[in-house]
Amino acid sequence: MLREPGDLLDGWTQISSLSIVQSRLNEEINNPRASMSNIGQIIGDDPGLTARLLRLVNSAFFGFPSKIETITRAIVIVGLQQLRDLAMATSVVNLFKGIPKHLVSMESFWQHSIACGVAARILAAYRRETNIERLFVAGMLHDIGRLIINTKVPDQARKALLRSKFNGELLYIAEREVIGFDHAAVGHALLKAWNLPPSLQEVVAYHHNPQAARRFPTETSIVHVADIIVHTMQFGTSGERFVPPLDGSAWESIGLSTSVLSPILDQVDRQANDVVQTILPDE
Repeated sequence: MLREPGDLLDGWTQISSLSIVQSRLNEEINNPRASMSNIGQIIGDDPGLTARLLRLVNSAFFGFPSKIETITRAIVIVGLQQLRDLAMATSVVNLFKGIPKHLVSMESFWQHSIACGVAARILAAYRRETNIERLFVAGMLHDIGRLIINTKVPDQARKALLRSKFNGELLYIAEREVIGFDHAAVGHALLKAWNLPPSLQEVVAYHHNPQAARRFPTETSIVHVADIIVHTMQFGTSGERFVPPLDGSAWESIGLSTSVLSPILDQVDRQANDVVQTILPDE
C-alpha cells in the first residue's frame, strides 16, 4: 500500500546517465579552478546531449544572429549556470520509455511540458528575472510526477483518468482520491531525490497551489500561470482534460499588466513548436 510519494521512487533515485552528467557538471562548476574547456568536455562526452544543446541555442528560442558551433562558445553566450540547467532539462526526456499510450502520449506530454517551459521563460523575461532558463526548466518539469505515476502504478493512474473523465474533476484531484497524493507531490519527491535546486522542487510541488510556496513564490506563480496559458492554448497535454483554475493572487504576484498577454501568447505560439522539434527531433 502506498503511504507517501517517495514510495513510487524505487529505481528512480539510482545513478542514471542524467545524474552522472549533472553530478560531473556540478562538481566542475563548483570548482574554483573550473574551466570552460573542462565543462565543454564533460558535455562533449555525451554526443546526444551536445547535439541537443547546440540545436537549442541555435533555434528561435534564443534568436542569436550568428551560428554557435561549439559548446564552449555556447557557455560564453548563454552562461554557465544556464547551460547546465538546459543540459539537465534536455536529458530528462530520454528517461521515460514504454508508458502505455492509453495513459498518456509521450509526444503530447512533452509538447505540453516544453510549451509550459517556454511560456514560463517568456513571463520571466517580461519580469526581467536574472535566470530565465531556470524558469524554462521548472516549466518543463512541472508535471514529471505524472510520468512516475504512470510508470509505477499504471492501474491506479488509469482509475484516476477515468474518475476525472466521468466525474468532471481535475486530474490532480482525482489522483489524490485514488492514490492518496498527486503528481505534484511525486514530482517534488523525485527532484528532491535527484538533489535538484530547491527552487525547482518548490515550483513542482506547488504549481497547482502557488499560495503554498514559501521560499520561491514568484517562480511558482510564474509556472502556475504558464501552465494555465498552455492549457488554454491546448498545446499538448499531460493527461489533464480540463483547464485548471487560475489563482488570481499568482497573477497579481507576477506584477504584469494584462496588456502583455496577447504578445506572450504570440511568442509562445511561435517558439514552442520550434523548441519541441529541437529537443524531441525524433517525435
